[in-house]
Amino acid sequence: MKLVLERFAHNALALLAVTTILFFMFRLMPGTPLAAYISENLNADQQQQILEQFGLDKPMWRQYLIYLGNLAHGELGLSFFQRRPVLAILLEVLPNSLILTLTSLTIAYIFGVLAGAWLAWRRGSWVEGVAIPVVLATRAAPEFWIGMVLLAILSFKFGWFPSGGASSPGMVYAGEWQRMFSLDYLHHLALPVFTLALYLQGLPLLLMRSNMLEVMHEEFVTMARMKGLSEWRIVIRHAARNAMLPVVTAFALGIGLSMGGNVVIETVFSWPGIGRLLVQAVANLDYPLAQGAFLMIAAVLAVMNFVADLLYMTLDPRVTHGRRG
Repeated sequence: MKLVLERFAHNALALLAVTTILFFMFRLMPGTPLAAYISENLNADQQQQILEQFGLDKPMWRQYLIYLGNLAHGELGLSFFQRRPVLAILLEVLPNSLILTLTSLTIAYIFGVLAGAWLAWRRGSWVEGVAIPVVLATRAAPEFWIGMVLLAILSFKFGWFPSGGASSPGMVYAGEWQRMFSLDYLHHLALPVFTLALYLQGLPLLLMRSNMLEVMHEEFVTMARMKGLSEWRIVIRHAARNAMLPVVTAFALGIGLSMGGNVVIETVFSWPGIGRLLVQAVANLDYPLAQGAFLMIAAVLAVMNFVADLLYMTLDPRVTHGRRG
């Protein structure tokens, strides 16, 4: 329990540090929201009134304390441009980002684990010699480049998938659940998911292959061979189960990292998620909305980092025993 509380405290302090950096970073950037928000026809008194409305007339340290106080009550402020609560705006697009992230990660890790185990089993074959360079190429290629290539081929040339958005123009749904489970939504989701999964599958595949190559030389694998078990059964039921630990923890961390990395994918495919909203908020100097988007991404990353620590301690008791020693 002490170790769990320490990890929780570390993540909480990291989140507080990110919150502080974000608050001052946006306010120290060149430019001001007034340049795009206030009309040139407004006089000085009207401009001052708008400053007071958003609390921008107060000293920086007082704005920071007010921000922390509001944050403790779950309030992220009002968007400068949309004139709506930031939390409500973020919650509208959060499901789209979560669906994109979780679907892509699930596909990438299922394929990566199975393919990594298979390549470790076929060590030294021509299949491994062809597959590893391809995997490294997809992992090294920028996400936006992969997305643009797939858009050019699968969308613009063949017309198999929409070029962007989450629904076709004119589509009306009775509720959010009906929209997310509609064929039109899934059709728009397919290409961004395939792009992100293609980029993400390299890590679990290479990680699983590396762990499998180490586990295949362990004594319990040799004992399984002496029992006359089939090679595939040894790989799946014995070696793969023991090689899964780093992959499971990487999956938990991958959720948080992908939430931040989705900025590129959501921008390329015009996907209405937190990443695309973040880009628009930064371009418009909408401080509260940009802070809220960054903070939500950081919060997801901190939570999943904490979950990864818990999973590692649960799946490998040597971590806690070593700490006690």
